[in-house]
Amino acid sequence: MDIVVDSPEAMGDMGRRLARLLRAGDLVMLSGELGAGKTTLARGLGEGLGVRGAVTSPTFVIARVHPSLAGGPPLVHVDAYRLGGGLDEMEDLDLDVSLPDSVIVVEWGEGKVEELTDDRLHIRIHRAVGETSDEVRRVTVTGLGPRWAAADLGVLAA
Repeated sequence: MDIVVDSPEAMGDMGRRLARLLRAGDLVMLSGELGAGKTTLARGLGEGLGVRGAVTSPTFVIARVHPSLAGGPPLVHVDAYRLGGGLDEMEDLDLDVSLPDSVIVVEWGEGKVEELTDDRLHIRIHRAVGETSDEVRRVTVTGLGPRWAAADLGVLAA
């Protein structure tokens, strides 16, 4: 599914809508160039999940855990930008241990976390070329595995 997002506020709104679909055990991979809006989407997702603490880029700490204030699963927000290898390099983060009880969102996770589960949501954010505003993004959402086969991803475009 492809979605056009025309502002950072709209990207945050999309994250809040995404939060309604997520449950413990979900892995969301966010891809896109620097400044594309990955953290903005993750921030909206954290707001939608009702987690504690501001969701900010965890680039230098690699991962942050945001406990739920609403009785839902915690959000584990990972920035794998500085990690070069695959899952082996990420083992110290214990994502495989956290996954069953958490929602895990990994920025720059392509080629690094796919082995965690066959069920994952991959969201690619691209700056829209030829648009009048620099804030327009094209977002491609791909659900992989049985978990996402029947999910109504159309709610993300609302």
